[in-house]
Amino acid sequence: MTKIAIIVLNWKQPKLTVDTIDSLLKINHPSFSYEIVLVDNGSSDNSLEIFNKKYNKNKLVKILNTKANLGYVGNNFGINYALDNNFDFIVLINNDVIVDPNFIEELLKESNNYDILGPKIYFAPGFEFHKDRYQKNDLGKVIWSMGGKMDWNNIYGSNISIDKVDHGQFEKINEDVDFISGCCLMASRGVFKTIGLLDKNYFMYLEDVDFCQRAKKSNLKLACIPKSIIWHINSASSKSGGDLHDYFITRNRIYFAYKYAGLRTKMAIFRESIKTFFSQSKWKKQAVIDLYLHKMNKGSWQ
Repeated sequence: MTKIAIIVLNWKQPKLTVDTIDSLLKINHPSFSYEIVLVDNGSSDNSLEIFNKKYNKNKLVKILNTKANLGYVGNNFGINYALDNNFDFIVLINNDVIVDPNFIEELLKESNNYDILGPKIYFAPGFEFHKDRYQKNDLGKVIWSMGGKMDWNNIYGSNISIDKVDHGQFEKINEDVDFISGCCLMASRGVFKTIGLLDKNYFMYLEDVDFCQRAKKSNLKLACIPKSIIWHINSASSKSGGDLHDYFITRNRIYFAYKYAGLRTKMAIFRESIKTFFSQSKWKKQAVIDLYLHKMNKGSWQ
């Protein structure tokens, strides 16, 4: 039977993570076996205590401890465990989601056709960006992502069909994607053996886009599978905006551009980075400094 490792990364969000794990424990798995690899990212709170008390007798949950905050690339800790233990597929999934019981089964049905697969992702009810825009009956059907596209001129990624209400028009598999969000993606062990793990230079933000870009350069196929469904409690585990966002997005965006963009865009990003260096934002300026000093991963962030 196909073996699937579902990797969930926690950092000081035990209640949120437990809700996600409990949702995953209810999935239907007629054609596969699975293990939830709960990776604690060196939390300094009581996360591990809560997890060990709740799951230490549950054979479906394996608890790992990185002993340090490795950022989103702490997922590599779980990926290595899955590869070492001969799992056939690896699912990376945020710790702030609720899943449809058939979401993996639906991804697995298309795994012979695509190499990296993602589900249709809705906003969890009440977590939409524009809460006043929707009718009560729309809640739970507002799209968060149907895959991702890159604006290669400006190096910005965006979620396809975000904020649109699903009235049944999103039932076709979407192959026209540049990336599958790290909120939830599935890939075979062969994909990781071919293109490697998440690039630890990023620490957080854009590592999923980088992973998918490496896949595309290796002629691997990506797709969003709409019969597979999850709900995202948007920005629950990492609040958007602020100094942290400014630092990592600024630095990682330039790094990504220098790896993958065309020459004209690289030159534009270089000019933009010089302007950013003279900006009034402390952390954006530090991001540029660290990028050119190749001070990556956690960099100067404290």
